[in-house]
This record gives sequence, C-alpha cells and structure tokens, in this order.
Amino acid sequence: MFQLFYHCKQAQVKADDRKRRLQNYHNLTIELRKFIREKVTREQGSPAQIVGHLQKKGERCVCIETIYAYIRADRAAGEDLWKHCRHQLKHRKRQATQPYNAVKNRTMIDERPPERNGSTPGDFEMDTIVGKYGKGAIVTLAERNTSFTLARKLPEGKNAKALAEMVILMSLPYIGKIRSITTDNGSESAEHMLIAKRMKAKMFFAHSYSSWEKGCIEYHNKLIRQYIPKGTDFDTITDQMLKEIIIKINKRPRLKLDLSTPVAEFFKFIA
Repeated sequence: MFQLFYHCKQAQVKADDRKRRLQNYHNLTIELRKFIREKVTREQGSPAQIVGHLQKKGERCVCIETIYAYIRADRAAGEDLWKHCRHQLKHRKRQATQPYNAVKNRTMIDERPPERNGSTPGDFEMDTIVGKYGKGAIVTLAERNTSFTLARKLPEGKNAKALAEMVILMSLPYIGKIRSITTDNGSESAEHMLIAKRMKAKMFFAHSYSSWEKGCIEYHNKLIRQYIPKGTDFDTITDQMLKEIIIKINKRPRLKLDLSTPVAEFFKFIA
C-alpha cells in the first residue's frame, strides 16, 4: 500500500491553473459579450462605464472585474479588444511585501510650525526611488526654498538603519542649517529619531497617500527619472553617474528663483 503526500505548492499551482481555465462566465451571455465589445471598440468605454450604463437601464450585467477578465481572455486569444482600453491593461501586479509596521514615535505634518512652509531656506523633504523589480534604492533630499537636491545610492536597498546612516553622511556639511525634514510613512524611515538627533533637526511625516504634502521632493524625483527611467536596473548606475545627474539638476535655472540655480541660492544661504 502506497502513501500519498500533500505538496502545498504543487496543489496551489494546480488550483491557479484550474481557476484560469474554468473561469465562471455563466452570466456573461453572448448578447452581453457583443454589447461589451461594441462599447469598448466604438466608444472606448471602460468596464466601469459599461456596468454603470447597464445598471442605469436596469439590465442584467456582470461586475467590472468580470469584464476585465473577458478582455484579458480576448487578448490571450490573439484578439485586439484590449487595445481600445485607455491603459491597454498595463496594470502591474504588486510584489508581495512584508506586513507593514507603522513607524513609531512619528510627529505628523499637522504639528509642523507654520514658519517651516519653505518660505525661507533650511527645510528639506526626503524620499526614496526604487530600482527595477524593487531591487536597489536611491535616497533623495530636496530643500524646499532653493530646490537644492541631494541623492545617494543605498547599497542595502530600503533598509532603515542604512538609510539613516546615509542621510547623515550626505548631510554632514549642513548640520545646523537643516531645520526640518519631511518624509513619508515607509518602513525605511523607521530610524528617523537617529537622523533627527545627529542632524539636530525635526522630522515630520506626511499623511499616508498624500504625496502632495511633500510635493518638492516628488517633483525632483521626476527630474531624476528623466535620467534614470522607471525599470532601470540600479546596478548599472554608478555613484559617479548619479553625482553627475544631481549636479545637472542643481545647475538648472529655475523660474521660482528668477532663473538663478538651486546650487547658487543654497550656498548663498550656507554662506
């Protein structure tokens, strides 16, 4: 008598395969498929618009995800229905991550004093840029008043202790001049108290999903992305290459500075 063994990974693979092959389309009638195809190809209607239209008329319909599944299956069969979608099914699957642990002992942006609004130099914003497949990272800092930018590669990725040590290293020449740093709630900011202590500066946190609360660094990350597009393997970016990119950005004249440059205005402040 032989003994059966259960392999969880193999079972999951088989279950996923069955799910793909045996999708439940019993509500997706031939008439409804024809209607969806006509709406998508002729009017470039989205699944949400199609469902809303059917519901408004009180007609039988399916959920939005079922329509997306139908479009994906149509694409897999070599058809071109997906080409009429606004985003052409370019949604990316999110990578599995570790459970998020809230950063402890945060001071939220609501408690940031009004005089730290960037009207005078000395208040920075901080963020990270991530490489291809989530591997490798760059930490960026931007001064809100002069737009002066700093950036360094993080060999250990978004490791909180390594990020804190790198921020301290790159900011050492400006200790006493950095009054505050505003960042987001990513776990890479967990060592914010170490940064605040060494830099003698206050750390503030923007609210989740509120990137506009640190718009300066978001804008400068986009400038960096002109030179390092999304999907770039950070192993191909050397420290010297990144340094040259930041020099270019800091030497770019800005309208907000009356066509002066960030590096010129920042070092006036330092002097």
